[in-house]
Amino acid sequence: MLLPASLFCLLQAWFALADTPPTQLSLNSLHAFSAATLNPTMYTLPVSTNPLSISVALCSYATSNPPRFFVANDSTTTPGPNTLGQPNVYEIELNTTALGAWTGDMLNFGVLAIYNATQSPFEVGVSDNGPIHQFLDTLPLLGDTTTNQVLLFSPPFSPPSISQPTYPNYTLPSANLTFPSEPSSPPDWALFIAPTSSPAFASLPRTGCAMRAAAGNVGFYKTSSNSEGLWLRDSDGWRWQWFINGLTPQTNYTVYGVTNGTQVSGPIYFVTKSAAFACTIVYSVPFCPSVAYAAPLPNSDPAAGITGSMLPDNMTENLLSGMANFTVMLTTLACGRDLYSPLVTCADCQAAYRTWLCLVSFPRCTEYPTSSTTSASSNSTSTASLAQVTPALQVQDAANPRNPYLPAFSENYTALLPCIEMCNAVDRACPPFLGFACPKPQYTASWSYGVGYIDSGEKGEVGGGSTGTAADRWGNVYCNAGGFL
Repeated sequence: MLLPASLFCLLQAWFALADTPPTQLSLNSLHAFSAATLNPTMYTLPVSTNPLSISVALCSYATSNPPRFFVANDSTTTPGPNTLGQPNVYEIELNTTALGAWTGDMLNFGVLAIYNATQSPFEVGVSDNGPIHQFLDTLPLLGDTTTNQVLLFSPPFSPPSISQPTYPNYTLPSANLTFPSEPSSPPDWALFIAPTSSPAFASLPRTGCAMRAAAGNVGFYKTSSNSEGLWLRDSDGWRWQWFINGLTPQTNYTVYGVTNGTQVSGPIYFVTKSAAFACTIVYSVPFCPSVAYAAPLPNSDPAAGITGSMLPDNMTENLLSGMANFTVMLTTLACGRDLYSPLVTCADCQAAYRTWLCLVSFPRCTEYPTSSTTSASSNSTSTASLAQVTPALQVQDAANPRNPYLPAFSENYTALLPCIEMCNAVDRACPPFLGFACPKPQYTASWSYGVGYIDSGEKGEVGGGSTGTAADRWGNVYCNAGGFL
C-alpha cells in the first residue's frame, strides 16, 4: 500500500528530527515511555471511525519543563509549538493532577508529537472508547480505623440482581445471609494510601503510574491481590476490601482508588486513633454485611481484626435468633398479597430491620476528635462549616455493656451512637402490626441515637440536619449508619 504524498512528506520532515522512524501507536492500548525517550519524538495515530481519545499521564514528579503533547488529526501538518493554532493541531494540556486528554475525529492518519520527552516518564493511552486515563466520580469507602489499622473498600461495581419475592411463595432471606455468586471478572482495583502532610506526597502526580512508582517511598499501594477479597455490603454492588496494618497513630491519611492502573478515584481521608484506643475492627460478618468498624470485643490477634467466624458463639446465636424470630413474625402477614404500603414491602422491612439490628448489636467505638486529629482539609470550605459539629458520642462503662451478649471488655470506651434515621427506616418500612417504634427526637432519642445530623429532628421534616450525612469523604463520622447514609 502506497502512502499518500502528504503523509510521505510529513514523515520525511520528521526523519530529519529523529534518527528512529516513527511508530504507530496501536488502538485501545496503553504505551509507557521512560525519561530516555528521544526529544522531540513523533508517533502516528490509527484511523478510527469512532472519536479517538488520546490521554497522557505523568508518572513522576513534574519538572520546571514538563513534557508537552501535540496532536494533529490529519497528515498535512507537523504538530508542535510552532504550528499550534493552525487547523487540526491541538495541545493536550495537563491538569493539576498531571492528566490530560484529547478526543476528536481521526478519519485519516494522525500524528502525536512529544516535546521535552526526556524530563519525566509518562504514559499515553489510545482508545476509541473514551480516555484510558480518567479521574472518576466514584469514591473508595472508609470502614474504620484503629491505632495503626484501617479497613477500606473500593468503589462499588456489579450490583446484584435482586428479584422481589411474590405471593404465595413469598420467601425472605434467611437470618444468616447467603451471598450470590461473585462476579466472574471483577474490575481490578488498587488503593494508594499516603500521609496527608507528607511533602513528597503533596507534589506527587495524582496518576495511577505515579502512585505505583511511589509505593514504598511515599505510601502504600495495595492491589486486589493484597485484599481480603470481594464483599457485598449492600445493593450498590460488590467491593474489594482491604484490612491494612502498619499505619502511624493519630495521623491523617489520604486515599485514592486506582482501577485498571490508569483510572483514579478519590480522594477520601481518614485519621488513625491514638495509642490508647483498645477496640478492634469487626468485618466480613455474613449476617451483618454492613458492619465494618471498631467494636468493643476482645481479640487475641489485633493485627487480623475480627471476622464473622471469630465472633463469640452466644453473640452470633442471639443475633441470628432475633433476626429469624422477626422474620417469622413479619411473614404472618400475607406478604405480597396484603399490601400495607404502595412504596415498601416485607422484603424492605426485613432489610431495614437487619441493618438496624446489626448497628445496635455491635456498638461502634471511637474517640473524641481533637483539633490536631481531623481528616478534613484545612482548605476545604465544605469541612470548615462542619468543623464545630460534635459527633454523637457517649462514654460507655465496660461493666455495663450496651449489648448484654457482648463478651467482657477490658476498659471503658467511647461509643458512636447509631443514627436515629436507621431506626426510622424500620418504622417506615415495616407494617404497623409489628409495633416497632423509635424514640422521639424531641424527647429521649438522643439518649441512645445520634439526632439532628441527617434530618433536623423536627416533627415531619426530612433533611435539614446539621451535616446532612452520617459521614463524609473527609473522614468525619457523626453517627453510625454502617456506611448507608
